[in-house]
This record gives sequence, C-alpha cells and structure tokens, in this order.
Amino acid sequence: MATALARIPAPVSDSISPQHFRALSALIYSATGIRMPPSKTTMLEGRLRRRVRDNGFDSIADYCAHILSGDASQAEMDDFLNAVTTNKTDFFRERNHFDFLVSDILPDYQARGQRMLRCWSAASSNGAEAYTLAMVLDDYARSKDGPDYEILATDLDTEMLQTGIRGIYPAEMLAPVPQALRRRYVMEPKDAARREVRIAAALRKKVSFGRLNLMNDHYPIGAPVDIIFCRNVLIYFDKPTQHKVVTRLCEQLRPGGYLLLGHSESIAGFSGQLKAVCNTVFQKV
Repeated sequence: MATALARIPAPVSDSISPQHFRALSALIYSATGIRMPPSKTTMLEGRLRRRVRDNGFDSIADYCAHILSGDASQAEMDDFLNAVTTNKTDFFRERNHFDFLVSDILPDYQARGQRMLRCWSAASSNGAEAYTLAMVLDDYARSKDGPDYEILATDLDTEMLQTGIRGIYPAEMLAPVPQALRRRYVMEPKDAARREVRIAAALRKKVSFGRLNLMNDHYPIGAPVDIIFCRNVLIYFDKPTQHKVVTRLCEQLRPGGYLLLGHSESIAGFSGQLKAVCNTVFQKV
C-alpha cells in the first residue's frame, strides 16, 4: 500500500506568481505590443495550462521559468505567443464594412479604371476575414465587371495561419455567409454528418497566407496595397503602439487607398495622411 501511494504524483501548482506575471507581461508586450494588465492573470493561467501539459512541466511556475530563461526554442516561443494572443473572428464580422466596400470603395476603383486590387488582411487570424473579403471582391467582379484582386493575409499566430491555409471550418461558422455566396464559394461535405465545410479551391488560390508581426519596424509585404483591413487588433495596444502601427500601415497604402479599422477603434491624434470617409474607414490622401 505504501508503495502504491508513493507513485501518486503530488498536486502541482496551477497559479502564476506576481513576479512571473510581470515578467511575462513585459515579454508579451515586447514581442506583440499586447498589454497584459493584472486583471488578465486568470486568463493567462488558463492559456498556459495546455503549454504546461504539452511540454511535460510540473507546474505553471516551471513553465514560466523556462520561457523566461531564454532557453526555450523558437518553436516553443511561437507556441507560447500563439497561446496568449486573442483570435476572435467571424465571417462577415462587422458587415457594414463589406457593404461600404461594395457601395463605395469598389465603384471608386472602377471609376478610376483600376483593373487589379491588392488587398491585405493584416490581422487575419484563421482566415475568416480574408475569405469574406475574397467572396465580396469575387462576387463584385463577376456581377459588375469589377477589378480582379489578390489578397495577402498575415497574422502572428502560426496555428491560425495553418487553419486559413487549409480553409476548413465548422459548418456553423459559415452561417453569416449569404446563401448565394455560400453556394458558390463553400464546399459542403458529401457526408452530411460531417460538420465541416471548406472554402472553394478557386477562392483559396486568391489568398496568400504568411506570418507577420505588427510590432516589426518594417512590413515586408512587397508592392503597395489598395485596401487594408486591420480590425480589432489596435484595441490591444497602447496609444504609442497604435500610432506606430497605423503609421506603418499607412506606408503600405497607395495614395487613394483605404484602411479599415474595427468599430471600436479610432485614429484620434494620428497626424498621418488619412481622412475619414465612413465610420472607421479611412482613405490615404
């Protein structure tokens, strides 16, 4: 009996110390620009438990010490940042942006005689925003002889990028997609019991995925772009970081190009070459 009891592992610590929280908060801020106030302690603990299990550590404290030691591999640092970043997204999220795209932005480019648009989903998460944009652009091109397009989708989270590349989602996640677009751009499973769908191959080919950290001093995305979606990410940054990111985004826009932010975001105090044309939609002048 004594031998059997000895084999039972002792309960491990499942909380993060204030010292480790402060150190991790500084690390997360430095790497991603995301603020992690003390009110997020419980959330951070929850995010780290999977990393503790997957890496065979005895406690959150041991895992924190490993991450902060400088001995963690780049792959583990990537997984750590994946775990602590927020990836809330939906198809046709903040739908009025897509309505404005159809009613104003695309006709503007059409009137200019532009036949190719380069678009960037700068915080693409799992690709739902980029594929929504692709559906809208493709439908406009078909129905109104609109411009052709290409879309770059970038994010910090490598797991989310892989989801976007596969283009496979729970069927219920596609509920906001209008039926006409769903019939054309979404592949339904042959087995009705399988509750997953896939974005059509022709649409997937129009979207390129890549890892990019908005904290970088330079955004190596190639040629300037016509439309940037960077929605619901600035809210996690402090004001100085917001201004730096918006400045760098602006540098990637062609004159006359459009920047779309999330509905709860603004560029108040920003002195760059942007003018508001609609709620949280800005044009480079």
